[in-house]
Amino acid sequence: MANPKRRFSKARTAKRRANWKLTAPNLVECPQCHEKKMPHRICPNCGYYNHRQVLKVEAE
Repeated sequence: MANPKRRFSKARTAKRRANWKLTAPNLVECPQCHEKKMPHRICPNCGYYNHRQVLKVEAE
């Protein structure tokens, strides 16, 4: 069984983990109501997807 000869330094570990960052979700504009929504999803505001109404959303 292979074992490391010495422990990795904190700098080496930190360099490897430097790219563990979160990215903001990619949002696009709905063509119907112009609200921001996730791509390839039904718009939660108006219920449209691909220029067709898929869900009936109650008006507030």
